[in-house]
Amino acid sequence: MVMGARWDRRFDPIAQCSSEGRSSQTVASALDGTLLVSRSAFPYYMLVALEAGSLVRALVLLLSVPLVYFTYVFVSETIAIRTLIFISVAGLKIRDIEFVSRSVLPRFYADDVHPEAWRVFSSFGRRYIVTASPRVMVEHFAKTFLGADKVLGTELEVSRSGRATGFVRNPGILVGEHKREAVLKEFGMNVPDLGLGDSKSDHEFMSICKEAYMVPRIKCDPLPRTKLLSPVIFHDGRLVQRPTPVIALLTFLWLPIGILLAILRVYTNIPLPERIARYNYCLLGIKLVVKGNPPPPPKPGHPGVLFICNHRTVLDPIVTAVVLGRKISCVTYSISKFSEIISPIKAVALTRERDKDAENIRRLLEEGDLIICPEGTTCREPFLLRFSALFAELTDRIVPIAINAKQTVFHGTTVRGHKFFDPYFVFMNPMPTYEITFLNQLPKELTCAGGKSAIEVANYIQRVLAGTLGFESTNFTRKDKYAMLAGTDGRVPSKEKKKENDEKKPGKQ
Repeated sequence: MVMGARWDRRFDPIAQCSSEGRSSQTVASALDGTLLVSRSAFPYYMLVALEAGSLVRALVLLLSVPLVYFTYVFVSETIAIRTLIFISVAGLKIRDIEFVSRSVLPRFYADDVHPEAWRVFSSFGRRYIVTASPRVMVEHFAKTFLGADKVLGTELEVSRSGRATGFVRNPGILVGEHKREAVLKEFGMNVPDLGLGDSKSDHEFMSICKEAYMVPRIKCDPLPRTKLLSPVIFHDGRLVQRPTPVIALLTFLWLPIGILLAILRVYTNIPLPERIARYNYCLLGIKLVVKGNPPPPPKPGHPGVLFICNHRTVLDPIVTAVVLGRKISCVTYSISKFSEIISPIKAVALTRERDKDAENIRRLLEEGDLIICPEGTTCREPFLLRFSALFAELTDRIVPIAINAKQTVFHGTTVRGHKFFDPYFVFMNPMPTYEITFLNQLPKELTCAGGKSAIEVANYIQRVLAGTLGFESTNFTRKDKYAMLAGTDGRVPSKEKKKENDEKKPGKQ
């Protein structure tokens, strides 16, 4: 059957493919235009160039689009893909490419899955993906979210120093006959039961499969993310929208305007009283949507209220103070010295020493209102991380606040990037929007003073905030987030700790 395959034959559309009784069979599927709605892999190369490389590399890649498109259509698909790969990865550390593939790309891939292809692909017991894209870019998403057993993709050439050379290893770019050879090398004569593709370059490997179907080039809505094998809870990267050539161009054109706007929004609000800052927010295009009734300020000689909120951006406490129209304090897990200096409200870093942190929180409550984000880190998606319960032991005057932030161009949070720039990226968006909902103060019977444990109080507030926002509660923590995205525990060591660690390094005397 393999020897007699006709590579130019017509294949039936995927709608005619049955997904019944496939659990013991094997499928081999192309990626772009097949498992993914979009036929172009350009946005993913752009994300690697920007997040693992630099702004300049991303700009060069964008400028190369006319040449790459012309080459793809009139010269050679292989040469076009080689050009994209070289510009995107040449000179980058392979571990940086792997980081972007693990923490940035999955969210964009997950928003682009073809529903009909997924219906068929997900019904098979053994799943393989055959793609011209570099394997390192695709593998994490394919295995984690699509349940792929293996990715047969283009292999990047890596130097002895661990950097991508920009070239590819033999047999080269996996298109046309190279896809067929890769499938034969993997399966031998025991070829896949089903092949899926969308273009002529897929026909060769599809023709050696026992069955094969084409994914037609018609418009369709991507599969809802919730139907994938795993939810996308954590992701990194600064871009909100998938950077197609048009979106990337618009983003670059907006960038200088956004930088000037961010500087104006940050520094004009620092000296202003909170009541006036709220009007300045409106003038500068920062939208505040406030629901519920915030409590009045504490009377002289009385302790303040403890505001407990979910964490969306680094600006949550500051925006809350602006909405309240008065000074409040906040505690955070990590804050740079510069951020502490320019913060319009008092910000105190937690030490992760339980007794010391409890003492600091009590002291700040004696001084006035205090806001805490017990998740310990931000989450971009509609999920709430597990709440630390320490706050519940320290007061029974607790007011939950549900916060949602909407950004359209840039994300104002990062795991691996420079956190110093977080507030600027929030304010670089054309109209950053904050929705803040003040809930009623917890009745005494739902606090530790009413006999509840600290964990019960924390879990209750998490559920209430999740219900208000329409989010989902999870048991993930700050440590889980950083372990998944960056391979660290998320701690930012003090200067003394850094010095101590440096002295322990080999070669230090």
